[in-house]
Amino acid sequence: VDTFADGGALSVYAACLPERFGEVARVTTEVLDAVARDGITADECRIAKGSMRGGLILGLEDSASRMNRLGRSELNYGEYRSLDETLAHIDQVTLDEVNAVARRVLAGDYGAAVLGPHRGKRSLPAPLRAIAG
Repeated sequence: VDTFADGGALSVYAACLPERFGEVARVTTEVLDAVARDGITADECRIAKGSMRGGLILGLEDSASRMNRLGRSELNYGEYRSLDETLAHIDQVTLDEVNAVARRVLAGDYGAAVLGPHRGKRSLPAPLRAIAG
């Protein structure tokens, strides 16, 4: 997830052999659709929040990451948010809030970017041709 002052981007990355692309696209779409429809579990929410907390804390180990965090905080919020304040915000997020955002963000069409040996729409795997319209 990339956050900006006025929006964000949710990205899913997968690498696979060209012949497995259809399967990867299908499974990814099924998982995103299931999360939009059914939400995540309390355990998944707890694990995700722990991962966010851990990544944030570990990211403070080098000066470049600390400076990046300071800059993003200033650009996104117009002020510096301390580590304790940020961790408190993570802790305050509820399962219902996560699932409401998932329903809103994951409902609708997906976009895709693919790197590979394709020349034009006709050479794309069928799932991508469908996305390309």
